[in-house]
Amino acid sequence: MSERSSHWQLQTIVSQLRTARDQWRAQNGRVSGEQGGRELPSRAAMAEILEALCGALFPMRLGPVDLREESEDFYVGHTLDVALNALLGQARLELRYVARHSAQVDTAVEKQAISLIQDFALALPGLRSLLDTDVLAAYHGDPAARSVDEVLLCYPGILAVIHHRLAHHLYRAGLPLLARISAEIAHSATGIDIHPGAQIGRSFFIDHGTGVVIGETAIIGERVRIYQAVTLGAKRFPADEDGQLQKGHPRHPIVEDDVVIYAGATILGRITIGKGSTIGGNVWLTRSVPAGCNLTQANLQHDDGTQK
Repeated sequence: MSERSSHWQLQTIVSQLRTARDQWRAQNGRVSGEQGGRELPSRAAMAEILEALCGALFPMRLGPVDLREESEDFYVGHTLDVALNALLGQARLELRYVARHSAQVDTAVEKQAISLIQDFALALPGLRSLLDTDVLAAYHGDPAARSVDEVLLCYPGILAVIHHRLAHHLYRAGLPLLARISAEIAHSATGIDIHPGAQIGRSFFIDHGTGVVIGETAIIGERVRIYQAVTLGAKRFPADEDGQLQKGHPRHPIVEDDVVIYAGATILGRITIGKGSTIGGNVWLTRSVPAGCNLTQANLQHDDGTQK
């Protein structure tokens, strides 16, 4: 140990950290630790994979700066080969982790991982077409947008939606941890928090975006536009007899086609926002509204100031 290191009492600190890890593992049934090496997927690896996938989906906009059109297919093929193999490695880690911690036999992990990533690869052309509708929705929905290229290069809502489309496929395929990592990478970069379980239709546009939260069981139709600081959240969290939160129950809003939700609106619970409705800024909503409704703070209030 170097003379400089001796200033930090590293031997004592390392020993105390080992004790803390051992205590946590013992308390949570992890006494054996990770003797075979890291057993969880890597956030850093997923960030590289997602960047590569974005480049492969939109090579002349999100690919390398020196890419030329005549080498576009070569770049896409090479990039996908590297990214999908890396994704396969991360899928193996998640599936093996699940197998070990649920007393399953993990002999089928390799076959399952390959199958899942093959399906993911085959879905990429369809995801690209779906994302094209989102880009066009942003371009047509924002008078400040000068081109679809500007939208793709600059808009945080588009980055968040690209990540969500990829993450949602992983989530539905049975790789929820990889999906959540993918979503949180976009959350960190954009301030937009979309759970990968949320179902979102075509031509989805998040304008500005900072502070948007969309919960796991939210269902959003086609041609929906939402603005910054909108929350599609849960109203309450039911618990079981032991006081543990019940998971997986539908608890977030359903937003039908052609709805616009303005900045700061908070919509909570398993309620339905009817087709073609407009929800005004800063509205707090916990009840369903019919199709074609135009709801603002003003028309939410009775004459005496109480909420309807």
